[in-house]
Amino acid sequence: MEPKKVPVSSSAISLSNSDSQDSSMDYSHDKRDSNSLKNGHEKHKNMADSNNEDLDLRRVATKTTILSIMADNQSFTGDEYMIDQERIPVENDGEEFKSIDPELVAWELDSPENPRNWRPAKKIFVTIIVSMYAFISPLSATIMSPASKNLAKEFNITSSIVPALVTSIHLLAWVIGPLVIAPLSENDRLGRRLIINATCWITLVFNIGCAFSTNITQLLILRFCAGLFSATPLNVSPAIVSDMFDAKSRNVSLAGVFLIPLVGSAIAPIIGGYVVEAKGWRWVLYTLAIINGAIAVIGSCLLVETFAPKLLYKKAKSLRKSTGNPNFHTIYELSGDGFSLSKLKDTVTRPLVLLCTNPLVFGLGSFMAFIYGINFLMVVTFPAVFGKSYGFSPSTAGLMFLSLAVGFFLGVVVWTIVLGHVYKTLVEKHGEAKPEFRLPCLFISAVIMPIGLFWYGWSAQYKLHWIMPCIGSGMFSFGVVCVFQALQSYLIDMNPAFAASSIAAASMFRFFLGFVFPLFAHAMYDKLGYGWGNSLCAFLAIALGIPFPFLCYKYGERLRGWSNARMEKSEERRRERRQEALKKKAQALKK
Repeated sequence: MEPKKVPVSSSAISLSNSDSQDSSMDYSHDKRDSNSLKNGHEKHKNMADSNNEDLDLRRVATKTTILSIMADNQSFTGDEYMIDQERIPVENDGEEFKSIDPELVAWELDSPENPRNWRPAKKIFVTIIVSMYAFISPLSATIMSPASKNLAKEFNITSSIVPALVTSIHLLAWVIGPLVIAPLSENDRLGRRLIINATCWITLVFNIGCAFSTNITQLLILRFCAGLFSATPLNVSPAIVSDMFDAKSRNVSLAGVFLIPLVGSAIAPIIGGYVVEAKGWRWVLYTLAIINGAIAVIGSCLLVETFAPKLLYKKAKSLRKSTGNPNFHTIYELSGDGFSLSKLKDTVTRPLVLLCTNPLVFGLGSFMAFIYGINFLMVVTFPAVFGKSYGFSPSTAGLMFLSLAVGFFLGVVVWTIVLGHVYKTLVEKHGEAKPEFRLPCLFISAVIMPIGLFWYGWSAQYKLHWIMPCIGSGMFSFGVVCVFQALQSYLIDMNPAFAASSIAAASMFRFFLGFVFPLFAHAMYDKLGYGWGNSLCAFLAIALGIPFPFLCYKYGERLRGWSNARMEKSEERRRERRQEALKKKAQALKK
């Protein structure tokens, strides 16, 4: 792809327009591979030694020009990498500015150092490592589900809420953790690798602490702290995949990263069931720590950095050292990119604002949250359902979670193909792409999920063969995948500039209900029984699952226009503040 041509005013002064023709002052960037990079920049040493006042003035003018272009040109505003405290997309990470700033470090065309240009085998390998990190999050959350009875016995707990809280409190931490920790991975000094590795090791420390808890209060506090950090891979893993693959080629890899947490939430109780039966609840946490530690070691040794701003920062730092020229910089350093309280405030508040003010985000987020809540309600109550009704041991009851895992796996395989085919067909039929074309399959899942809940509940109520409730729960989990994939794609497509915030808003709501639902699950089943308890969930799934997709499909374009106009007004005010800040920075450089 050819770099974008940058509009430069006639008054702009650039380093490339230097009056000096001395070859020692020629620092245009030639195409070169990574092995010759150091030698290719040796000619810049003289720049640092010359201490030329005129050259320094031209450097200042060049930076001023770039900052002014960013401030004035709307084509450089949007959602991409963080520059200063705003998101500004730059093709090839600043390649388009190199014609006026030869000291700007960006990717050479087809550079093998650019993660987008890595070999497919390397990309797949990194995706596998990242998926291992994503596995830790649900593993930590649900592995303690089969140990509820043992915890209640050891700590003399009579309430059904507290043992359920040991599992669900992890999800409460997931509401908060990603909003605060995940943005750190967008800092060009830190990058993805450091953050995902650090949070994995910190999660390990808290998981070990959980195993040595002497009372339920300690256990709950440490479980919450572990959840704060274990949630990070859920957000950073898709970002790492996006670093390596463009929008057209990342669907399969993202589907894999999406599948791992779902399957992990179903596999973890199987592990927990066998361990708690053989060794007790503390060994469940020891096992979790062993798996957590193994992944932390493997990831720390094998995971490579994928975040382009971080890689370019290291490249610029190396050039500054090898050439003796301290003026090499990246486009992100130019504007003073860095983590700040104001950036954190925007990251935290924007999803909340969207959730409270955007009817599409709230409506579809509510449906996603409700379905996710039912999913975790199943996770918490499976041991009791198959333990009481069928007399299964914890290990055998844990095997019943395979029905959820099979449903999730088949769902990702089937719905990835079906959703893509339906979307492509509608685009070809109408001659344009609309976010609403992501939604038709929801009408199928709106039927499958309630059927699964009815099947699961009444077969457990009448103690039919154990395979019957497993089939029902598998049908439900199969439909869940369609809901998540379709609605996440819709939230991204309805306004790409606010995609991250829309997903974050829906995730916050989803994790919160995932925390709440298990707390009343046992009381609901004790009062209504498995049949009517799951029927209540099924009726609510119908009440939410049919109207919302229908309204969004029929009136979505109108609602999007209204809600996007409101968001654009708010964003315009933020853009004006950003432009003013960049202009002030440019003026400060002139002085």
